[in-house]
Amino acid sequence: MKLSTSVAVALGIVALAACHKNPADQQAANVESNYDNEAANIQSNADNEAQAIQNSADNEASAIKNEGENKAAEIRNAADNSSSNAADNKTEKTDKKGK
Repeated sequence: MKLSTSVAVALGIVALAACHKNPADQQAANVESNYDNEAANIQSNADNEAQAIQNSADNEASAIKNEGENKAAEIRNAADNSSSNAADNKTEKTDKKGK
């Protein structure tokens, strides 16, 4: 969006400037416009790179958080299974004594 706006403004300025200028002024305006466009492209590329870096960091952070949540769930499940097995074993021993 920034790039297309910058390009449109630059082209508009060049078009207006071309109306009443001599060839040297026109050439200078064109050169200036080209440099303005180049600067806008550099800024746009930097914005895109920054967004890509932010997205990558967000993805990596989410992956780490998910890994931690999964490890915690494994520990909880192991504890639940262990206590469940202990209760089952106690029930089995009680059943065997009763028979």
